[in-house]
Amino acid sequence: MSTQIPPQIQNQLAQLQQVQQQAQSLAMQKSQIESMQKEAEMALEELDKLPDDVVIYRSIGELQVKSNKEESVSKLNEKVETLSLRLQSISRQEERISKRFTQLQEQIEQSMGNQAQ
Repeated sequence: MSTQIPPQIQNQLAQLQQVQQQAQSLAMQKSQIESMQKEAEMALEELDKLPDDVVIYRSIGELQVKSNKEESVSKLNEKVETLSLRLQSISRQEERISKRFTQLQEQIEQSMGNQAQ
């Protein structure tokens, strides 16, 4: 039995490693987006406790801009919706990556099994 790994299996292992890195990247993105969504939802909860005529300052980049409650609630609701859509997209990507990972594992195991014979 040869101890050298055939090029086909090396290629499959490289693909597997790449898929694993993509999965890790997606997990980090998902975590960040979930955090941003939770923060926006908490801000909405706090705004809900305030009277309608309250003066609010929103951050826009480096600036603090005077706003009203209605506008702030609207912007936060848009943000939560956008983040929710991004999370759905990432979840679909994670499913595809997971299937590809499993597929590659099976191919590698099959190739290794053929090499052992």
